[in-house]
Amino acid sequence: MLIVQVCVGSSCHLKGSQEIVELLQKAVEEHKLENDVVLTGSFCIGACNRDGVTIQVNDEIHTGITVDKFDKFFYDHILISLNKGE
Repeated sequence: MLIVQVCVGSSCHLKGSQEIVELLQKAVEEHKLENDVVLTGSFCIGACNRDGVTIQVNDEIHTGITVDKFDKFFYDHILISLNKGE
């Protein structure tokens, strides 16, 4: 089980956290991971970055997640972590 927390604090909100949340929801559904991934929002994770949104997957913090970088992030840190790489 992966716990994926998306920062929805003011800085990340301005950098597109709502869009990233929507992409995560869609990707989890498409890959049928509803029983393997818990999506949650979090106010400031404390790792702000100039570009993109901060996401915490279990204990690992990932910064700079943008729409353009989302697919690689999802593959590398969600699918591979669940051993469901395609």
